[in-house]
Amino acid sequence: MRTIDTGYAALSAELPGGGWPVGALVDLLIQQPGVGEIRLLRPALAALAKLPIVLVQPPHLPNAPAFAYLGVPLPQLIQVRASKTADAAWSAEQILRAGTCGALLFWAPHVSTAALRRLHLVAQSSETLFVMVRPLAAAQDASPALLRLALRPAGDGISVDIVKRRGPTRAEPLSIPLQPSPILFSRHARIARRQTAPTRVGSVSAEVVA
Repeated sequence: MRTIDTGYAALSAELPGGGWPVGALVDLLIQQPGVGEIRLLRPALAALAKLPIVLVQPPHLPNAPAFAYLGVPLPQLIQVRASKTADAAWSAEQILRAGTCGALLFWAPHVSTAALRRLHLVAQSSETLFVMVRPLAAAQDASPALLRLALRPAGDGISVDIVKRRGPTRAEPLSIPLQPSPILFSRHARIARRQTAPTRVGSVSAEVVA
């Protein structure tokens, strides 16, 4: 199993292969967007940013300069939005099949088990870091994800509970310090768009955030 270092020694030491699994579904389970999920992924995203980084259904507009500050060059940041979760899942599936992206982050408050299984299966034929950001309550539901982490804000970082991994369970949460960062998502974020008209990806409108 190929992995990419998380950038946090305490977390990498607890993960099979010593990092984020590539070519598999990873669940990040959060109380609400912005608890530190992007900062937790920052080292991996920066390492993968030679290829496009795709954000599917992000909670608000991505702040492109803030992502650049985290090491994701503006030309590499792509946003995909859809009116329905099913369309967003279809778009994510096509991105994984294309295999041209370094990482795919998909925010999905509600997604069917069948869709999760299909996405996990498609991810296995890719070399993409595929992360779904889902509500903390979904920790009670079954998931085909290879790795599931529950994230909660804690002090100057986050508390990480390992809900699922290959190998033994871990009862105690990990405390991961995170560096402060600019606001990554905002309803009023200023982003320059490389194109004024959206590009059609099947039935989903995709636009490049530059």
